Amino acid sequence: MPYTALLMTLLQVAPDAEDTTLDALAALLKAAGDPLRLQALQVLGYNSFAVLELAEILDMRQSGMSHHLKVLAKAALVEQRREGNTIFYRRQLPDPQADTGSLHRALLERLDAQDLAPPVARRLARIEAQRAAQSRAFFERNGGDFDAHDDLIADYAQYGDLADELLARALPDGGDAALEVGPGDGRFLVRLAGRFRQVSGLESSEAMLAHARHRVTEAGLKNVRLIRGDWPQAAPPRQFDAVVLNMVLHHLPTPADCFVTAARRLRRGGVLVITELCRHDQAWARERCGDQWLGFDEQELEGWAQRAGLRLLEIQFLAQRNGFQVQACSFVHADDALNP
Repeated sequence: MPYTALLMTLLQVAPDAEDTTLDALAALLKAAGDPLRLQALQVLGYNSFAVLELAEILDMRQSGMSHHLKVLAKAALVEQRREGNTIFYRRQLPDPQADTGSLHRALLERLDAQDLAPPVARRLARIEAQRAAQSRAFFERNGGDFDAHDDLIADYAQYGDLADELLARALPDGGDAALEVGPGDGRFLVRLAGRFRQVSGLESSEAMLAHARHRVTEAGLKNVRLIRGDWPQAAPPRQFDAVVLNMVLHHLPTPADCFVTAARRLRRGGVLVITELCRHDQAWARERCGDQWLGFDEQELEGWAQRAGLRLLEIQFLAQRNGFQVQACSFVHADDALNP
C-alpha cells in the first residue's frame, strides 16, 4: 500500500478525501515535523504565553518564534488570544468532527506524557515566577482597596452563594477538610467552617492574609488555619475533601496548573469548586484589579480539568455585572464521577 494511502487509512481519512482535508493533514504533519515546534506545543500545555515569553523559554529569537507559531496556527494547533495590548498563544483543542482530530489529540497526549527538557523547564519556571511576583506585588500594594476593585467586577454575595450551593450538592454531608486558595477577606472561609471540620486558607499576599485573619478572629472560628504561601507549593497532597478557588484563576500566573494541583490534593470523592470570570475584553481590569487574564472560556476550564483527570459535575452562570459574567463549576476525579 502506498505511504499516502496507508496514512489516510490510519487516520480514517477516505481515499477520495477532498483537497481541503489533505491540505489540513499536510499542514498538521508539517507543523509536527519540527522538534522546536513540538517543544512549543509542550510548553503551551502548561499555560498561554506571548511571543516574547515563548522566545525566552525556548531560547530563540522573536522572529524565529513568530514563524514557528504561524506554522502551528495554520495547522490549527495553536490559536491567538488578545489580552489588552498583548497577544497570547495557547493550544487549540482538537475538533472531534475534523478529519485530523484523532491525530491532533494523539499528538497532544503524547507531548503531555513527556517531560520538558530541563533547560526549557527552568526557563518556563522563571517566567512563571515573574508573573507570580507581579501578582503578589499588586495585592501587597492594593490589599486595602481590593474589595472596592472586586466589586466593580463581581458581587461576592452572588458567586459566594453559588459556590456554596455547588458544594452542598456535591458534598451534602460536608467533610473533614477543605482548602480555599486565595481567600481574600475570608468571607467564604466562614461558610466552609460550617461545613468542614478543618479549613485551611492559602494566601500568597501578607496584606490579603491580614484581612482574612481579621475575619476569622472576628467570627471566632477555631477550625480555620491560615497559611502564607504560593499555590501549589504550599498545598499538602491528598488531604482535602474540597478545594475552592473563588475568583482566583484570573490572578494566577499558571491557571492550568491549578487543576493538576487540585486533583493531587483531593481525596477520593473530593470536589474542586471554581468561580471565575467568563472571557471578556475589558483590559482595564489588568491595571485596576491586578488581573493577569481576561477571563476564560467554559471549554478552556473543562479542557484543563480533563487533562488533570477531573470531570465536570455542574456548571452555572450568573447574570452579567458591568459587562462581566461569572461561571461556577464543580469537578471530581473522573473515576469518582463514574463510580461515586
